[in-house]
Amino acid sequence: MAVPPLAVDTRFADLCQELGVDKGVASEAAALLEEGKGALLTPSSFGSKSPQDVERLCFAFVLYCAARLKGMKEESSRVRLWKILEGCKLKYDDFFKESQQFRSKIDQILRSRYGSDWEDQLELKQLQSLVNLLADASRFYRTAFTELFSSASTSQEPGSTTNNPEYFCFGWQLFLALRSKSSELFKDLVSCIHGLVAILAILLIHMPARFRSFTIEGSSHLIKQTVRGVDLLASLCHNYHTSEDRLKEMMGKSHKAIEEFFSKKAVWASECKTETLDKIDTDGLMYFKDLLDKECFQSNLGKLEKLSTTTSWEGELDLKMFLFNNDNIVSAKNASGGSTNTSYPKRVFETLTSPTKTIKNMLTVPSSPASPINGGSVKIMQMTPVTSAMTTAKWLREVISSLPEKPSSKLEQFLSSCDTDLTSDITKRVSIVLEAIFPTKSFGDWGGSIGLNCANAFDIAWAEARKLEASKLYYRVLEAICTAESLNTNVNNLTPLLSNERFHRCLIACSAELVLATHKTVIMMFPAVLESTGLTAFDLGKIIENFVRHEESLPRELKRHLNSLEEQLLESMVWEKGSSLYNSLVVARPSLAMEINRLGLLAEPMPSLDDIVAHQNIHPVDLPATPSKKRAAGPDDNGDAKSPKRLCNESRNTFVNQNLQTPPPKQNQMLKAKWHPLQSTFASPTVNNPVGGNEKCAELGVNIFFSKILKLAAIRIRNLCERLRHVEQTERVYNIFKQILDQQTSLFFNRHIDQIILCSLYGVAKVSQLMLTFKEIVSNYKREQQCKPEVFRRVFVGSTNRNGVLEHEISLYFSFLQTILS
Repeated sequence: MAVPPLAVDTRFADLCQELGVDKGVASEAAALLEEGKGALLTPSSFGSKSPQDVERLCFAFVLYCAARLKGMKEESSRVRLWKILEGCKLKYDDFFKESQQFRSKIDQILRSRYGSDWEDQLELKQLQSLVNLLADASRFYRTAFTELFSSASTSQEPGSTTNNPEYFCFGWQLFLALRSKSSELFKDLVSCIHGLVAILAILLIHMPARFRSFTIEGSSHLIKQTVRGVDLLASLCHNYHTSEDRLKEMMGKSHKAIEEFFSKKAVWASECKTETLDKIDTDGLMYFKDLLDKECFQSNLGKLEKLSTTTSWEGELDLKMFLFNNDNIVSAKNASGGSTNTSYPKRVFETLTSPTKTIKNMLTVPSSPASPINGGSVKIMQMTPVTSAMTTAKWLREVISSLPEKPSSKLEQFLSSCDTDLTSDITKRVSIVLEAIFPTKSFGDWGGSIGLNCANAFDIAWAEARKLEASKLYYRVLEAICTAESLNTNVNNLTPLLSNERFHRCLIACSAELVLATHKTVIMMFPAVLESTGLTAFDLGKIIENFVRHEESLPRELKRHLNSLEEQLLESMVWEKGSSLYNSLVVARPSLAMEINRLGLLAEPMPSLDDIVAHQNIHPVDLPATPSKKRAAGPDDNGDAKSPKRLCNESRNTFVNQNLQTPPPKQNQMLKAKWHPLQSTFASPTVNNPVGGNEKCAELGVNIFFSKILKLAAIRIRNLCERLRHVEQTERVYNIFKQILDQQTSLFFNRHIDQIILCSLYGVAKVSQLMLTFKEIVSNYKREQQCKPEVFRRVFVGSTNRNGVLEHEISLYFSFLQTILS
């Protein structure tokens, strides 16, 4: 039952008064609510929330928008997000989840009131990532503190975080205050954990020894020894997979911060005689007298509480709440990385990339013990988000960071064996593209995304380190690809591939994305690397499988990250307006050209390196001339000009299967020596494919891409049919989905493939006279791991997105469904 409008207005006014909202902001929020409440308060027929819950979520969203977008001038006094959620009795999880729907429902209203960049100003995505980061970090700190320190009183429960609560709080507050000396702390999880381990080291040095949960002799916590005693930092690095050099750097920053905060001078620990340092090698350690003494402890804690308060965008959160009310902020399964069962993505990854897995295999695979049809679930032990991040960072540090900064001699040999020596072009391109992703110099106004203009967000030293890691990873994988291509073709001249601008951009972007994923950054999230490099999701999809195949040491978590990106590309991103998939479709399926052009779906030209330099305001002295200034396209480029100024007119597949890249047996022996599969992948859509007769590269690319969509759809259809207990309909639903993809491809434009799956399943249920409603189908779909609310709440009709349920969309399918189901 709908809530009476007047009652809504009154309750909202009461909330604003209760929170002490500025009159101007309260008036703005009330006006925004009045204009948008028709859409915001309309309950979804598939929603599980009560009208009261929807109202509280709506109030919180509207008030935050008004405070953030209208109240920026009163930054110090405006109401903060944490206060709003507290007043509305909401968790961060629920707010962020529902805000995605609210944003889409009143997008036009927000644009008209606050400008087209309102979403960038709101910074909700960054805040959500920061909440997850702090939730993971606080869980780590709580667990580590409990492991290292015990209660002085037997009345405390073992393992309780209330053991030594004041010291516990002191460490967290010191960590929060440390941001002023180490700006990268809240930029990524790996830096965050290094900061917390430094805090733990300081506490071990200064807290009374009686509060430790162990004794130095024979301790399993501190196992690294020197001739002078326990090596504290080395032991902590061993336990938590941190870098000793980086931990020492963080310790230095912590010492400077403490000196400034408390006006205390650090002394060498080797000059001090205290029980806390007994049997510890004090070489290189610093000590602060009276830091945790009873006389000044409360005063020092009070100073830290004031210092930890911030007015930056982090100030939207009550950072102290994460220490004691973590589960009331974000549930463990929704923290970054989560603790969800990853058997599903692992199974999808293996299925999509295996050339031996057929559609029939996927439609008939027996149910696992955790299958919904068996009504059970199997708990699989998982690494925490922190241990996952730290072990992956260890791989990056030990395997990649130790590599040379420039191309190896073997890679240089491949580059110099091209028609023209490409070594200089390669290194210049890397510098330009990585500077666009990790800006360290002045920047222009290319766009509002944090991924494009984040020089102010990145710590320069941090950005330089990430650029170096990404470039080393790029050179390593490029060398492996060149080696494989050379072996396949028996030639060292790889000019067609190595002169392809889009290939290199994709490889650099993939390397940068993995570096960002390794550090779990919160200020630059996918698809920011695409925006920075001028690529589309369809472009990136061409390199992912090849990247995994040629970097054998890639950690499991990073493979899963790439698999997650591949699924995002297949399910919706490549179907969005501006995807280069459409540039291939107009060539491969000419009958679709009119509709694609009518809807304006074609990709814009890919910006040249010169454009990137200009948009980033990089002064000519900062970088050498771009490759595009050195030479024009050669006649052997197959329409793929060497100049990066060329248009974005080459597109092909995502998820390229090795068996599909290989020519048919009869042609293979004849053409193997003169054609490169990857060059075909990145060639212009209009170029003839040498291994396919008169077939265009676009045709082969679209066919391979469609085969991958069918594999993913087969998995999802099977899982949903199992959950609905109608496994017998799996193949029929799949066949309908396949026919829609082949014969009515335009139904996929600007849509999510799960929408097609749901409608196909509903069509089968209607024709087969199953006792199955569309609401039941959606209700079960919501329990699937890949479920996104926008799939059944928002649909694309004509040339615009409309809010509503998928039932509105079914009419678009039924004229076609009735033909093939009859």
